[in-house]
This record gives sequence, C-alpha cells and structure tokens, in this order.
Amino acid sequence: MSLTYPAERPSCPYFSSGPCKKPSNFNLSLLQNAALSRSHRASVGKLKLKAAIEETRDLLNIPSDFKIGIVPASDTGAFEMAMWNLLGPREVEMLSWESFGSGWVTDCVNELKLKATVKVADYGNIVDLSTVNWDRDVCFTWNGTTSGVRIPSGNIIPANRAGLTICDATSAVFAMDIPWKKLDATTFSWQKVLGGEAAHGMLILSPQAIERLQSYSPTWPIPKIFRLTKNNSIIDSIFEGSTINTPSMLVVEDYLNCLAWARSVGGLSGLIARANKNAKAIWDFCDEREWIDNLAKDKSTRSNTSVCLQFTDTAISNDAEFAKVIAKKLEKENIAFDINAYRDAPPGLRIWCGGTVETSDIKTMLLWLEWAYENERASRRFFS
Repeated sequence: MSLTYPAERPSCPYFSSGPCKKPSNFNLSLLQNAALSRSHRASVGKLKLKAAIEETRDLLNIPSDFKIGIVPASDTGAFEMAMWNLLGPREVEMLSWESFGSGWVTDCVNELKLKATVKVADYGNIVDLSTVNWDRDVCFTWNGTTSGVRIPSGNIIPANRAGLTICDATSAVFAMDIPWKKLDATTFSWQKVLGGEAAHGMLILSPQAIERLQSYSPTWPIPKIFRLTKNNSIIDSIFEGSTINTPSMLVVEDYLNCLAWARSVGGLSGLIARANKNAKAIWDFCDEREWIDNLAKDKSTRSNTSVCLQFTDTAISNDAEFAKVIAKKLEKENIAFDINAYRDAPPGLRIWCGGTVETSDIKTMLLWLEWAYENERASRRFFS
C-alpha cells in the first residue's frame, strides 16, 4: 500500500457520536430569531417550545395520543425521569449491551433498589430478545451508541403486553424506523442525530405510560426536577411547552432549525436513507479489507449511526494505544475528530454516520484511515 497522503480531504472532519455534526446549512445567523432575553413562560417562549414539540411529533410520525415533553439533563435526565416515575408496580427486566444500558441497570438495582431480571450482552452483541418477558416492565437502549449494536426490528416486541417498554432511543430517532406503538416511554436528546445543542432531553409517553403515571405513586421521593405528576394527575403543562426548569431559548431555536433542515432533505425517510448510505460506505470498506471489521457480530444488528470498528490484526486487535494513535493522527491532519472508541468499549474506532454527515466525507475519511493504519503498522514493524 502507498504511504503517501491521499489526494483529497473531507470537507468536514466532524464524526463525533455526541455532540454530533450540525446540519450542513448551519450558521449563527439562523439563531437571530431566538427568544433571547425573554421568559420561557412568556407567550413567545411557550410558542417556540410548543413548536419544538409539535414539529418533533410531525417529523417522527408520533401518534397524536402520545405526550411529548422537553425535560432537563439531556437523554440521561429523560431516561432517569421515566425510570423514577414509572418503575415499581411490576417486575422489571433490564437489557444491556453497552455502557449506557449498563448505567440504567445500576440505577435500577442500586438506586431504586428494585429486584430486576438483568440480561447483559458483551460489546458487539445483543441479548436474545426472544427470551424477554414483555409482561414485565422492560428497559433497554434501541441503539447502543457505544457498541454500535441496535435492535434489528420492533417486531420482537408484542403489541399486546402487560408491561411497559422504556426505551433510550437517543442515537436511533431520526435515523431508524421507530415503532411508536411498541414503545411506552421513549427518550432522546437534541445533540445526537440532528446535531442540536446539548442539555435538553425529550420524553415521549404512550397512553399506557400516562395511565401508569396517574394510577401509581412510587414509594421513593421524586425530586422536583423529575416530577411528572401532582396529586396523582399528570402535569400536562410539561407536554405543552412549560418546562420544569429554564431552557435555553438559543438551543431551542437551534433545534427548530435542525428540524427545518431535516424536512429539506426528505424528512424522516430522507434522514434514514442518508444514515444508511453513510453506514454502508463503512461496511463496504471493511468488507474489502482484512485488517478492520464492524464490532457488531450480527449484520442485522449493525448500527447505521454510531458505527463501531475494531482492528482485526491479531498483533494490535487488543491494543488500545494503537487505536488512540490512529485517531490522533486523523485529528492532527484535520481529517476526523473524536472517533476513538468509547472509554469502556473494546479498543477501536467509532464513526458517526447520522444524516447530518455527508457520504462523500465518510468515503474520503476512510482513505485517510487506511493511510494512518498503514503508516502506523509500518513504523511498528520498523522499530520491532
């Protein structure tokens, strides 16, 4: 292989899995209509927040009888809010195949002190979904952001089930087909697939989850920042744009612009097609080379957003330093930023392929990845 620089460079080096690349049309002038210096409870602020909720509903095809709320603390806050308010009256099953799913297990068992059936799969694998008892309350991630493994289809979840499904879908929404009727509490954050800014989470509740909120009171105290009910009634204002804490109206404006950009590229179907095309460019690259492969063991579970890779050369496959060196080489050359694997994941790389990324940049970056790999392997052979 040639060790010379590739002839081209990506037009944009942003491949971070969160915060993710902003839409291609982003510039600060798009934020000039933000409701700055105004109360978020003033009519102008509430209209912006309500628009963010309803535009999300429309773009994602969320049923009209589902409630959508903007909540504090990103996806983490939204998912914790769901667990703290909904879990308790039924047996619980916790599914984990990456670091965030593992965190939800910890909070369920160690913080809420619930006895739960815990099913865990190693990075690159997914638990056997056919063994899940969906008459329990089941908590899981749709797409493992740190493992590159996703649920292959919503068909595994029965339409008629006694328990609630509580799903962290933060790196899946806007890039995958989410079967809303199969999910009762779904969470995501703005800084993932559409490249919005951080700190705000979205909580989407089915009629079944709403009924649970109104009929069940947890035995543990609920902090104000997590509180979804008052006097056994759901606080509807949260789902109409009156947030629990003060939101950033600048960030709200940015999210509205992200949603508008999403419409300009074909809406949900366009976003899914873009993510699939990006991911396929990497899958094809790996299929044609012996030294790198997808971390996901089963092709049907490969993520099309957070694509995780591992080096298959036995001399370096478990060498975390090698992967870090490759990532640093690409960062130094302004080719790819923030693509080293998540700290708890196996050594390797993680490349964001959501719809805001251009396929041409993915393909050009991969040429540089090969350049970095060949150069580092050559230098190690020389000094060995």
